[in-house]
Amino acid sequence: MSTETSTETKTIAAVLFPGMTPVDLVGPLTALGMLEWLMPQYKVKVVAERMDAYQTDIPLRITPSHTFAQVPSPDVLLVPGGATPAFRAMADETLLDYLRGAAAQAEIITSVCSGSLLLGAAGLLKGREATTHWTVLDLLPEFGATPVRRRWVRDGDLLTAAGASAGIDMALHLVSMLEGDEVARLAQFGAEYDPEPPLGPLDWDAAPHELFAPAAESWVGDGLAGHPELRSRLLARLSAESRGFVEARR
Repeated sequence: MSTETSTETKTIAAVLFPGMTPVDLVGPLTALGMLEWLMPQYKVKVVAERMDAYQTDIPLRITPSHTFAQVPSPDVLLVPGGATPAFRAMADETLLDYLRGAAAQAEIITSVCSGSLLLGAAGLLKGREATTHWTVLDLLPEFGATPVRRRWVRDGDLLTAAGASAGIDMALHLVSMLEGDEVARLAQFGAEYDPEPPLGPLDWDAAPHELFAPAAESWVGDGLAGHPELRSRLLARLSAESRGFVEARR
């Protein structure tokens, strides 16, 4: 089946780095893979520094389809996130250089979860609205961005998604941006994406900040152990955020 209307090849590059969260990558690629099937002029590629099997943050390894050098100028860039490894990746100059170079050529730049913080570390969020996982949302201003607490946020050619599963929503919106609502709806049907959480929607007023705050602090502290200046700034912001939630609930 194909609804192809153009022969111009469009490359979507999804970035892989050690320790990333698989659903941040695989969720969006489920929707984008449907786009590739419906319209074969789109080519989805998973890119990394080397053609190795990369360990993720669960017992699963993922091997890229291409290296950074093989896909220097994608039309769409997708950056997943993670916990401690995502903060460690903020000091990976090879990765950050790739993000800068690819973003300079891309028509659309996207991220999932703390992938937006990687974009920030690459200097790509200054003056932009963005979102990320709720536990680290308040870190975005450290990279010049305005945090927005939504499932996904569009600011011009920048699309950022909140945590994990929000990447699917963002990717379907991306498909709509690229080829219209009809194709996006076909992709949604193909992925059978019609979520019904067994416990219903989340009550954000009851978000367990006290439980997750120490985890977020450990992600930053461990991931940026070799970069004391940035580590100190981000930990100070997380500490202020935690105090704010405690005071708000008194």
